[in-house]
Amino acid sequence: MKVTLPNPENEKIKVWIDGTLYPREEAKISVFDSVVQGGDAVWEGLRIYDSKIFMLEEHIKRMRNSAHILAFNDIPSAEYIRNAIFKTLQANGMRDKAHLRVTLTRGKKVTSGMNPKWNQYGSTLIILAEWKPLIYKEESGLKLITSSIRRNNPQYLDSKIHHNNLLNNILAKIEANYAGVDGSVMLDMNGFLSETNSTNIFMVRNGILLTPFADSCLPGITRALLLEIADENKIPCQEKNISISEMYTAEEMFVTGTEGALAPVFEVDGRKIGNATRGSLTQKLQTLHTEAIKKLGVSLPF
Repeated sequence: MKVTLPNPENEKIKVWIDGTLYPREEAKISVFDSVVQGGDAVWEGLRIYDSKIFMLEEHIKRMRNSAHILAFNDIPSAEYIRNAIFKTLQANGMRDKAHLRVTLTRGKKVTSGMNPKWNQYGSTLIILAEWKPLIYKEESGLKLITSSIRRNNPQYLDSKIHHNNLLNNILAKIEANYAGVDGSVMLDMNGFLSETNSTNIFMVRNGILLTPFADSCLPGITRALLLEIADENKIPCQEKNISISEMYTAEEMFVTGTEGALAPVFEVDGRKIGNATRGSLTQKLQTLHTEAIKKLGVSLPF
């Protein structure tokens, strides 16, 4: 089958799997691995800017915490994960404009099944580095819809665990694809905004920066940074329950994430948000976020 890669340069990348770097087409894991058997894994997405990995330690900490919550045995040390990332980037000659997908699975099982007692080989660490631009342009506005798929409630599956069981997010993205838009706004079980299928949500109403409570969503690393930036720059900011009606009548709206940075939203469900332009506070926060990137990266040792 002939396929077209988004970036042909990624045809020759090398992928880290448990201490060995494999060419792209040889990078494989066992059919008995937990990520195959039940999506039993945790992951992080990281971004490389100008020879620095943005907020590397925060991402490693979150992944190790997620693995601890899921009672993984043999969780690699932060130092091991950090060095594996460095070696993978060095092998691929990547120092800028690259994206990392770091996955830690519960590991290979001795027989198929959901029971973690069959995991007797230790965890599996996968590091996939690709040449990849930011998925959104900071000046281009997104079009979204409201999804019929609800975000995970912590009564059932806590979204604070950065796990690989992403089917509800994928279903929401499928709805967006069919609608011909960029993504889906996902609500919590009470009908308030939670996040999109892949990003956190911010908006501006009456000059105040708002973001949904993180009860049902992942409190993203970029989201946390934006809250700090707002506080440091005396920008009024509030976490609150936000209804769909409040979203439609916001003055500005944008989404945040490691792979997309800060991207303005111009339309949701056919309603224009504000003037359907990149608002002044959005632009200010984009500038402050860019400045933070320069300060908060871990330098590559090669």
